[in-house]
Formats: sequence, structure tokens, C-alpha cells
Amino acid sequence: MSCDVFLVWFGFAVFMVHGFTGTYGVNYGRIADNIPKPESVATLLKANKIKNIRMYDADQEVLRAFNGSKIEIIVGLPNGIVRDVSISEERALEWVKNNVLPFVPGTLITGIAVGNEILGGGDVGLWEALVPAVRNVYSALQRLRLSDQIEVSSPHSEAVFASTYPPSAGAFKESVMPYMGPLLRFFSRIGTPFYINAYPFLAYIYDPSEIDINYALFKKNHGIVDNKTLLHYDNMFDAMVDASYAALEKAHFRKMDVIVSETGWASKGDDNEHGANMENARTYNDNLRKRLMKKKGTPYRPKKVVRAYIFALFNENLKPGPTSERNFGLFKADGSVSYDVGFKGLVSSSDFSRLGSIKLSVSLMCAAAVVIMLI
Repeated sequence: MSCDVFLVWFGFAVFMVHGFTGTYGVNYGRIADNIPKPESVATLLKANKIKNIRMYDADQEVLRAFNGSKIEIIVGLPNGIVRDVSISEERALEWVKNNVLPFVPGTLITGIAVGNEILGGGDVGLWEALVPAVRNVYSALQRLRLSDQIEVSSPHSEAVFASTYPPSAGAFKESVMPYMGPLLRFFSRIGTPFYINAYPFLAYIYDPSEIDINYALFKKNHGIVDNKTLLHYDNMFDAMVDASYAALEKAHFRKMDVIVSETGWASKGDDNEHGANMENARTYNDNLRKRLMKKKGTPYRPKKVVRAYIFALFNENLKPGPTSERNFGLFKADGSVSYDVGFKGLVSSSDFSRLGSIKLSVSLMCAAAVVIMLI
């Protein structure tokens, strides 16, 4: 986590805190009954040098397990709590005291995501509650002297956009702007980036006959040219990020950064989910990781380094919806890798797991020349 100081009127200093200091992170979803314990997950992440994660809640068992791990965590304030927190600053303060304060600084909580994909969703009442909730959470952090350490954000889905193609046509829906406008103004004041969940996978399965799968997978292809900017795009991921920048520019927030809070590719799907297979998932996530490690910008924002969180760490067997929803994991439920993108998995023994023990996979043991046992 890093902090930059910007001087404002009357000599006061405003601290702009960043919840994501790397370029590559992973979403740690836990809608499952068969994934490794949090202590094992912390070991897995450290072994693979993954230093940034996002959660969808603030589970106390997880936060305790990550104490001392030096892994930067954005915790989630779930959609079901947003209305309650929007009512008063005191309710937000209570939530932060219960779910954040007991774990810092030992656990590196660098951000709080207030809700997930609220704007553009079906509950307009939540749209109305979002900005008050965000303000109250930020005020609670100020009162606890944590606002210079913990960022407040709220990730969006592509449903907030009226158009995204070509990238220069990116624009927010008129119906969303009465809520998006105030949210962006507040985030601009406190230095929070625009978080977007961007999935070339979802775009492809929606219209596989019109989208070149190589364009979606970062593979060699002719790409597209934006006729307005004359910029060439050789992958859909960059185009999605630049569509976000274009929408922000039209809304008069040209200087706001964009961070991809979710992106990924399913390794299995239903018959109508074209392209959801192991090889495409491996290709997308391997190429995306290489792209992020280059620390490059996009065609429209070449000096803005792209940062993204991959969805997801594990396959989650209890997620509702189509088969793809349960098959986005970089790792299987037993901690082994879903496919090879350069990561090493955990191998759990049923005998040792009853004792709370884990061990690293044989390939990692060979690389590290040591067997790690947690008892």
C-alpha cells in the first residue's frame, strides 16, 4: 500500500491512498464448501508471489489467517449491507470497527470495496444508497485515522455503459449518470480509481460469430482500428479498458485511473457457452499475466500502467448460474493448478489435513528444495 500527498486549499493535505500497488492480483471468492483453509491459501499465494487479493466480504477467519503475510487485501462490504451503512455514519463506523480495525496493521487491509456491481443492476434502491454508503465508510475511516491507509472504492460491471465499441465510443448510460456522477466526484476528491469488471469471455460467448476468439485471447489477429482515434487494438481487454477511459472523459473525469477489478476465462461451461474450455482459459490467463507483467499502458492511455485482478483463485462449487460460474479458478478445490500458467499448487493429504497440515506440491518442493509443513 502506498500513499501520495496532494496539497489543497488553505494548506490542508489530502492523502490519496492506493489499494493496489502491483499490476497483478487475484479475486479470492469463497462460495464453496471444499476449498483449502485460509491458512493454506495464504501459503499458496506467498509461494506463487501473488501480493494482491480482493475479497467479497471481510471474513474474520481469513483476515486472521493473513496476519503477517504482507499480502495486500481489499475487503468487501457486501451489497446486502450497503443500505444499512448508507443510513448513518455511526452504522458505517460500527462495521469498520468490527470488520477492519481489529486486524490492522498486522493484516494489510488496503481497501474497502463498498458493494459490487450495484449501478446498472436491477435494484435501483441500492443505486440510491451507494454514494451515502461510500461517504459514510470514508468518514468512519477518517474518524479512526485509517483514511490515509485504506482506500474506499466500488467496482462496476459493463452494465453501466451505454456503448463500448469502438473504445472511443465508451459512454455511461444516461439512467446511471445521476448516481455515477456524484460517485465519481467523490472518488476524484479522495483519489480512488474507477474499478471495472471486464470480461472478454462474456463478450465472446454472447456473440461468438462476430468476435474473433484470437482477439479475445491475446493471440495473433488482425485486431481493430478505432476510426475516431485511429488507434489499433490487438486484444479486447485493452479495448475494454480504453472504453472505460473514454466514458470517464465524457463524464469530465479524464484524469481518473482505471483498474480492472475482475477478469478471467472459464475452463468449463454449458453447451451454449462457446469457448469455455481448459485450453482457452489457460491461454487467456497466461497471456493476460504476461501482458500485466510488462507494466504497459493501453493504446489510448499509454502512460497509465494497466492493473487487474484475475477472477478467480479457486473453482467455487456452490456458485449459482451456468456451469462457467463454477469454473473460473486458477486452482482447483484441492489446491492443485487448474492448468499451467506458471503457478504451483498445494497438494493436501487427507491424513494430514485432519491435523491442519498442508504441504506444497512436488514441483514446488523441487524448486524450493524444501518441504514446508504447517502444523
